[in-house]
Amino acid sequence: MERRTVPPASPRAGLGIAVLLTLAILPATAHASFLPPELMDKAAMGLAWFVIVFVPIGAIVLFWMVHVLPEKIAHKRHHPQTDAIKTLCLLSLVFGGLLWPLAWLWAYVKPVAYRAAYGTEKHDEYFRHMGEKAMAGELDQFELDHLREELDVMGDKGSLSAELKNLRRNLDTARPALGGTAAAQATLAPAGVKEGSV
Repeated sequence: MERRTVPPASPRAGLGIAVLLTLAILPATAHASFLPPELMDKAAMGLAWFVIVFVPIGAIVLFWMVHVLPEKIAHKRHHPQTDAIKTLCLLSLVFGGLLWPLAWLWAYVKPVAYRAAYGTEKHDEYFRHMGEKAMAGELDQFELDHLREELDVMGDKGSLSAELKNLRRNLDTARPALGGTAAAQATLAPAGVKEGSV
C-alpha cells in the first residue's frame, strides 16, 4: 500500500484567502464623513469661523466673569474694603492674574483689624441700605437697636461720615416693624433656652 502525503499549504496561500475574504466584506465605496462631499467644505468653513470668532470672545467673557468674582463676593458680604478688592482685581488683569488669589482671599477674610480701628466690619453701603429699610419701617425692634448700636460704636471711634451721622439722627425717629420682634429674638435665643427661663 502506497502512502500519499499532502504537501503543506504555504503561508502565502492563507494570506491570499484572507485578503480575498476581506475585500468581499468591505463596501464598494467609503466616506470619511457623514456629510456629502459638497457640504463638507461649507461645514469646515463654518466651524473655522466659529472657532476663530466666538471661542476667543467666550473665553474673554468667562475670564472676566471669574476675574471680578472676588469683587462681587466682597460686595455681597458688605466687606468694608470692597473698593480696594475691586482695585486689586483690576491690577491683577495687568499682572496676568497673579494677584487674583489675593483678592479672592481678601474678599472672604473677616476684617478684624478694621473693626478694631473703625468699630464696624461692614461697608457704608450696608448702613445706607439698612437705614432706608429702617425709615420704611421694615426692620424689627432688635434689628433697629442693633443698627443704632453699631452706628454709636462707630461714632465713638470717630469714623462716622456726615451722611452716617445724619442717618443716626434719623434712626431716633424710626419705628420698628410690627410683629417681627418676637420672631427675631426666638432665632437668636440659644437652643433649649426658653424665654424668661434665665
